[in-house]
Amino acid sequence: MTSRRPASPLTALTGRLIVSCQAPPGDPMRDTGTLVRVARSAQAGGAAAVRVNEPEVVAATAAAVDLPVIGLWKDGDTGVYITPTVRHALALVDAGAAIVAADATARPRPDGSTFADLVAAVHAGGGLVMADVATADEGREAAAQGADLVSTTLSGYAPGSPRQTLPDLELVAALARSVEVPVVAEGRIATPEQAAAALAAGATSVVVGTAITAPTALTRLFAAGLTP
Repeated sequence: MTSRRPASPLTALTGRLIVSCQAPPGDPMRDTGTLVRVARSAQAGGAAAVRVNEPEVVAATAAAVDLPVIGLWKDGDTGVYITPTVRHALALVDAGAAIVAADATARPRPDGSTFADLVAAVHAGGGLVMADVATADEGREAAAQGADLVSTTLSGYAPGSPRQTLPDLELVAALARSVEVPVVAEGRIATPEQAAAALAAGATSVVVGTAITAPTALTRLFAAGLTP
């Protein structure tokens, strides 16, 4: 039987906001110190947890905030690239992630492992696993393979899911009806009203990223709106 971290991080997330503190490659915000300050600002604003990318940023953030850190490691930009291998997952645990977020879609993993292999390794290391999925079937399968939370992160971005501009509340509701683990709403949540709607649809907690932590993307939207 694999060991598991106590469930207190999950309890702390119930009904609460998780802030994704990330920046894309080439963005001026993509700096460890800057992202740590963003995470500290999220804590000051009332976030229950933060979601951050790469072991270096996970370690620095875990040392700076008194919140559960959800760690992921984006490696590449096609196929399975969110924490794609067991090696990536264990590096995040070693860096101090309380929860490891990983792609749990049906696509093959680059190291030939299964999502269940990743879950077992993280549990053995004392961490929890958030399964990033695109469809209800993937969420149910991830929960069956031991995921501690299931998130709608990849809806609209992975094959088999509808392309849309709004949050996928239908997927949130479908997962809430069919899995026994907490359901996290993530993806295209741009307003407090949409966040509240996600909770009403059955989400246990809500992740917001761009609308809070991406000044470059937000500036681009406003600038485009003023262009004749």
